[in-house]
Amino acid sequence: MPFSFTMPEIVALAWFLLAWIGYSFALEHAPLARRSLNVRMDAFRLHWMLRMIERDVRILDSAILGSLQNGSAFFASTSLIALGGTVSLFKSSDEAQTLLSALPFAMTATHAMWDMKVFGLVVIFAYGFFKFAWAYRIMNYAAILIGATPNVVDKDHPEARAMAHRASAMITLGGAHFNRGQRAFFFALGYLGWFVSPYVFMISTTAIVFVMARRQFGAESLRPLKGLSDDGSRSP
Repeated sequence: MPFSFTMPEIVALAWFLLAWIGYSFALEHAPLARRSLNVRMDAFRLHWMLRMIERDVRILDSAILGSLQNGSAFFASTSLIALGGTVSLFKSSDEAQTLLSALPFAMTATHAMWDMKVFGLVVIFAYGFFKFAWAYRIMNYAAILIGATPNVVDKDHPEARAMAHRASAMITLGGAHFNRGQRAFFFALGYLGWFVSPYVFMISTTAIVFVMARRQFGAESLRPLKGLSDDGSRSP
């Protein structure tokens, strides 16, 4: 059969899916997520919006939000470029396989298996595009909420605080979708190992998870926030 998998390929693909789903769950839903850099920054998004209430002129807030939108737009465009380049691999399978065959530990694959692997990469980049594009759109909604926040003298004004919480929740949602799109890019790098061999595939997937976990929970990433409470003040 053209789509028959060997046992190492089944194990490698299962490990890839388990690593992606498991890491995403641990980062977004497990108790461990409270210690991640993403969750800590979510708290500072709310602090940012509460500070926004105190400013009569919100040019600074608009500039920050614009930079977040530009980042989402850049990665969405990059996803389309990567998607187009990946689709072109369907037409150049012979040349690509010849190039890969020169690598150590490379294993040959049928045209059907090659096309299926390429299709998997297409799905990953398409997923990333939708996440980045939706994150960009959500940031637009957040800009509207910021514009709808009333200018008040009292920062504890209930209507202003409610709008700040809504804007913060919208920005946090956009950040979550952006993070998922970026995570797809990282796992796409690990997925490339499958084109060499299932063993390289498992190693590259493991390496990607290790790098991402280190950036989320490592001391180097969290050091700038050391001694700060969630409201941005120095903790006792």
